[in-house]
Amino acid sequence: MAAALRAAHARGARIMSICTGAFLLAAAGLLDGLRATTHWAYADQFRRLHPGVELDPEVLFIDCGDVLTSAGVAAGIDLCLHVVRTDHGSEVANRAARRCVVPPWRDGGQAQYIERPVPRNPDTGTAATREWARQRLDEPVALRELAAHARMSVRTFTRHFRSETGLSPARWLLQQRTDHARLLLETTDLSVEAVARRSGFGTAAALRQRLHERVGVSPSAYRRAFRPRV
Repeated sequence: MAAALRAAHARGARIMSICTGAFLLAAAGLLDGLRATTHWAYADQFRRLHPGVELDPEVLFIDCGDVLTSAGVAAGIDLCLHVVRTDHGSEVANRAARRCVVPPWRDGGQAQYIERPVPRNPDTGTAATREWARQRLDEPVALRELAAHARMSVRTFTRHFRSETGLSPARWLLQQRTDHARLLLETTDLSVEAVARRSGFGTAAALRQRLHERVGVSPSAYRRAFRPRV
């Protein structure tokens, strides 16, 4: 198998691995000196066997051009959609994602998993404040307001929030606004301007910029690709 992989690579084939498939690519010498990833549970074993590979077990996938690696099986889907998007464009990739009933885009640099210890006392966590913020996505929500709702200092709230979500409050809020805008585009006939207001982006231009950053398409194109057809 290793010889076949080396021969395919030499012919110019693009080689991809999913989950522990990275072990085989490394054994074939295709990852020497490159960044690569695999399932986080096998990271220590991979490093022992292949010290010449720059392993990053905290990301979903890594694209080195002609050699690509992904973490677990679900991350393999993300990698495949990334390749489809690169080769055929965002609209084709988004249609494929919808057929597979998976998110259209997850950044390859996104963490594979986040440890979230359960607070001994739920009242000391940020879950209630996150739900409070979700009910106000159409309004400006400042960090100090979130901290005040949780009855914490800004510094303490930010520390607890990162521990529980893996994100800063600002990054989490932007993610929630984006997800809400996508839901409105998929399930309503609201204008882009109305969707932008209801999701807290304020203007259609701001929503267009964010959605393009997130999934590579405009709101109108997203709606065409993901709106259920009857």
